[in-house]
Amino acid sequence: MPRRRLDPAAQRRGQMLASRLTNARRASGRSAEAVARSAGISVETVRSIEKGRTSTPEFFTVAALAAELGLSLDELYAFVRESSPGESHELEESSLNASG
Repeated sequence: MPRRRLDPAAQRRGQMLASRLTNARRASGRSAEAVARSAGISVETVRSIEKGRTSTPEFFTVAALAAELGLSLDELYAFVRESSPGESHELEESSLNASG
């Protein structure tokens, strides 16, 4: 099944997630390779997320990176939400619609 093209709001949320993860990794003083190895994911995946090529990474990938970088998923969600306040309701609504 081909992937659906992301709307601009989803693209911005992906960019904000990428920015937060990249900044956290850099602040930790660790390389993408070291974080990937410790998180149990490929370095290509980490780089793809950080460069914004993967705007909607898998939940467990984000969870593994967050845990490795000492971030909670709540922190990541809040960061993305605060960075795009006009779109936060849209994000919550789409999440609810997807689960029910």
